[in-house]
Amino acid sequence: MKTAEFLEILDREGRLLAAAATLAGTGAKVPTCPEWQVRDLVRHTGSVHRWAAALVAGGHTTPRPLDDPPDLDGTELVDWYRDGHRLLVDTLAAAPADVRCWTVHPAPSPSAPAFWTRRQAHETTVHRYDAEAARGGTPSPIAPDFAVDGIDELLRGFHARSRSRLRSEEPRVLRVRAVDAGPDAVWTVRLSAEPPVTVRTAEGPAEAELSGPADRLYLALWNRTEVPRVTGDASLAALWRERAGI
Repeated sequence: MKTAEFLEILDREGRLLAAAATLAGTGAKVPTCPEWQVRDLVRHTGSVHRWAAALVAGGHTTPRPLDDPPDLDGTELVDWYRDGHRLLVDTLAAAPADVRCWTVHPAPSPSAPAFWTRRQAHETTVHRYDAEAARGGTPSPIAPDFAVDGIDELLRGFHARSRSRLRSEEPRVLRVRAVDAGPDAVWTVRLSAEPPVTVRTAEGPAEAELSGPADRLYLALWNRTEVPRVTGDASLAALWRERAGI
């Protein structure tokens, strides 16, 4: 997918998140994040948007702490979120492609705007789903190609980091497959006492497979829903649930 496509998704998903938060009310429980109310979700996502915008705008090459959100609630809090989301979209749209800055995981492109537009599109989509879960009703759709990209980012980006807790004392092999997205939408995850090593292919035998339509699998791997289908050793699916949180 191209950066312009991610920017369009980020723009849309942020507006959907704000709309869902308004309808749910900031005091509503978030079923997909049981420790949160909608106000916590909006504060978190709004802070991340401003943080990412500042990284790109300032060309910061080392990590920076998130600023504390303001002491707002209700409509004022959602308006604050909308302002930060618009700042992020505008910052990414205006940033030169050759800007470099720190990234949270290995970047497939040296371009900071490309990395952060992709990262924030997925960040916002997952939290939009959280807001819509709090609102109730049918959630907004997630396109299969975008879901596949998000699965790839999770497996080969986040879980390639040294801080990943997705580990096993004994070597294990897990397969992940999006059944509606073509033959390339399959990953082999090799677990050990070190960070997982993932390749985007069905490489060798696997002890278990997590599979399903791309959109449902995407949400499941972010621990928002149940994995649509588990075949083989179910303990590997349990290991994912226990240790793969970001």
